[in-house]
Amino acid sequence: AYVYTGHRRGGLIFATVAACAGFGAICGSSVATAATMARIALPQMLERGYAKSLAAGAIASGGTLGMIVPPSVVMILYAILTENSIIALFLAAVVPGLLAVVFYLVAVAIVVHRNPDLAPLGPRESWKERRRTTGQSWAVLLLAVVVSGGIYSGTFTVSEAASVGASVALLLAIFRRRLTRNRFLSALGDTASNTGLIFVIIIGASVFSYFATLSGLPAATVTWIEELGLPPLLVITLLMVFYLVLGSLFDTIAAMVLTLPFVYPLVIGLGYDPIWWGVINIVVIELGMITPPIGINVFVLHGMARDLPLGTIFRGVVPFVFADLARLVVLILFPPLSLWLPKALGWL
Repeated sequence: AYVYTGHRRGGLIFATVAACAGFGAICGSSVATAATMARIALPQMLERGYAKSLAAGAIASGGTLGMIVPPSVVMILYAILTENSIIALFLAAVVPGLLAVVFYLVAVAIVVHRNPDLAPLGPRESWKERRRTTGQSWAVLLLAVVVSGGIYSGTFTVSEAASVGASVALLLAIFRRRLTRNRFLSALGDTASNTGLIFVIIIGASVFSYFATLSGLPAATVTWIEELGLPPLLVITLLMVFYLVLGSLFDTIAAMVLTLPFVYPLVIGLGYDPIWWGVINIVVIELGMITPPIGINVFVLHGMARDLPLGTIFRGVVPFVFADLARLVVLILFPPLSLWLPKALGWL
């Protein structure tokens, strides 16, 4: 991405945001996206004289794209826990994911326009160099096309896409001679631990949801709020404030899992679409991943670059927080932005 945008002011940050979106499309994890880009993009930006705060803020914020750009682990969790279509949710997140990239790029453009010293200009690459670099990216592009294309075309299910994606990645690693015995065993270990943790979350959330339902508390909460007679949009706005506060204090996935038994029936009772709410829920949760005092992506980046103070990183994410808030408002006011694609393709 840098060979296409590096000659523009802030071009390396544009490239980082684009790379985060692309990596999110084959990874599905915000933390993994942020960690990977911290190793790849951060040294490149610092070497070229980019401000530490803006460079770090772009990576921490860009990492959240791994959650909203489908396929996403959090979307799968939401779909399983609410018994909705995973593919419909993936499709509904396409436009919000693209909006996230656009809003981030606009935020970066405004910041570097006001203070050009934050992001020096790079050289303009020739089209020959651009073609060569694009050709070197064929493996990542192929993996993204196979996984996403297979899901949306109906060639295989989400579970089958996961196995196909893993198989293609394995074949690519063998073909490119990148696979060693230690790397293979490490990948198996990471897969087993991640899968086990996801099942623990699902099992725990299911047990919690069952007992919450038995207690009658979710139904009582819904009835109480409905009796207040508040406009539905005001209720959604209050829920957004609630999630922003909760996301700054709790782990974001835990915040979603613990509140679903209470919030989900309330939102559906107000007449909102469950797929639309899934997108909104995930957008506000990803915002919690970069807001203080507990922004998990910020702490991941700080852990990988110990010379970057937490205050510097949090200062760098401020423009991206405003971009996320603006995107959240747009998606709430215009639900068709999320729902038109799954409706057009017959999944709603």
